[in-house]
Amino acid sequence: MTAPDKYAIRGLWCAMLTPLAADGAIDHRRLVAHAKRLLDTGVVGVAPFGTTGEGQSFALDERRAGLDALLAGGVPAARIVAATGCAALGETIELSRHALRSGCVTCLVLPPFFWKGVDDAGLFDWYARLIDGVADSRFTLLLYHLPQVSSVPLSVELVARLATAFPGVIAGVKDSEGNWTHTAALLARVPQLAILTGHEPHLPRLMRAGGAGTICGVANIFPGLVQALLEHEVAPESEARMARLLDIAFRQPLIPALKAMLADQTGDAGWHRVCPPLVSLRLEQRQALQAAMAGFAQAQTQQ
Repeated sequence: MTAPDKYAIRGLWCAMLTPLAADGAIDHRRLVAHAKRLLDTGVVGVAPFGTTGEGQSFALDERRAGLDALLAGGVPAARIVAATGCAALGETIELSRHALRSGCVTCLVLPPFFWKGVDDAGLFDWYARLIDGVADSRFTLLLYHLPQVSSVPLSVELVARLATAFPGVIAGVKDSEGNWTHTAALLARVPQLAILTGHEPHLPRLMRAGGAGTICGVANIFPGLVQALLEHEVAPESEARMARLLDIAFRQPLIPALKAMLADQTGDAGWHRVCPPLVSLRLEQRQALQAAMAGFAQAQTQQ
């Protein structure tokens, strides 16, 4: 089996937010419309049901149906990275098989996140059993490093061992820790892999160091702002804008804040809905966010 193209997933990809209907179900019509809108703005592809998409709040059949809806709605399979990680190995295998059957050959997979303090040997065995269980020569895998949420880090040595053992499968890493030391170590240790970041401020440095791009949440709202950080020469004001935007976003719980921003941007109040245990922003939080974003927009027009 030949090694995958390390840049098959590169550039600007969006970690999609998931729209909900009033009953809490995934709103497939709005999900498709959002994906198409993102692609129309220049986003290369979308990654549904990851962290930003509240993927762990949905059952397997909901995640399968959501992917089916995107494909049936005309979103090309090649423009989708399916987030298939679950706490249970069998469920991760099932979602990954479904993605492959649907034509989505690249899956983004969290480590098993319930058990804490596991060593690299156990994590290697888990990913090896995933690859064996999927049993599809087309399968390419993006490892998902997000220890501040999963509490299960993927060490550089583990990534290197997996890349050596499965050169036709391990395609890259989405490194969303926001720890440049870890990202730089990945770039140096596994240069054959596509290293992407979920932490937007690191994008200019990542690209200068040979990284592949990003799968990020800000692209739901401001894809152009993220794209500016991918350019060969990044203007200092582009980095400053991103820093200001993230400062505003992180003043509130992040996913409800991103959904509130999108609700205001689109005029669609339904975007405020989140899955429990997350909670939509309260009125005063929304008002504070709107005021901050108005100031952000005004500062943009004055530059």
